[in-house]
Amino acid sequence: MKQPIFLGVNVDHVATVRQARGGLYPDPVHAALQAEIAGADGITMHLREDRRHIQDHDIERFAACTQSKLNLEIAATEEMLAIAKKIKPHDVCIVPEKREELTTEGGLDVIGQQNKLAEYCSELHNDDIFVSLFIDPNEAQIEAAARIGAPVIEIHTGRYAEAKNDTERAAELANIVSASDYAYSLGLLVNAGHGLQFNNIQRIAEIETIHELNVGHSLVARAMYTGLPEAVKEMKRLMVEARYFSSPAL
Repeated sequence: MKQPIFLGVNVDHVATVRQARGGLYPDPVHAALQAEIAGADGITMHLREDRRHIQDHDIERFAACTQSKLNLEIAATEEMLAIAKKIKPHDVCIVPEKREELTTEGGLDVIGQQNKLAEYCSELHNDDIFVSLFIDPNEAQIEAAARIGAPVIEIHTGRYAEAKNDTERAAELANIVSASDYAYSLGLLVNAGHGLQFNNIQRIAEIETIHELNVGHSLVARAMYTGLPEAVKEMKRLMVEARYFSSPAL
């Protein structure tokens, strides 16, 4: 029997529009609640160190009223650890972060900072927070994630999403399939995300060892034309159809 596929909706770019004017709207918390009603299984918010979009009060307000779950994306800093322990989101996804980047550009180097990340994960586990590590589809990084005790990984799908031709896209898809299956064999829960859109998400949703897909920018962009609830419903439909009615990705 095929396992279900879940959709996490990232509302960061609703906050990006708000911050462009420094006002009160559009409100990412209102957007998150709309997404929940439309079928989102969870909401992702990335609290960046420079606070370029999501603000502290956004995660505080949403954590207090969510009917699904908050997946808080953070860099592995002491400031963010203190915030996570205060808010106590259901999930924390640890991501790499550079101030000059437009968006997260790649996965964590778990191998190069195992001791730091192991301690960080342990601190979050002690507060009953489910921890995931955002990593590239690389077996060595997956093994390092398993060694430090992270129960979940989120595979970075950016190179697949940005592939320039069918050959390159097929190769990146094969890497994701292999990485997901390997992580699953090690007992890890596998999520995936970054750059996923309405025209490329189905092949990723077909991968039966992937539990959840996190999507943001493309949903907010589509919402400009259809509204966020309709965009969420359509994305979830594509994912479910791919999981239950398509052949395996490879």
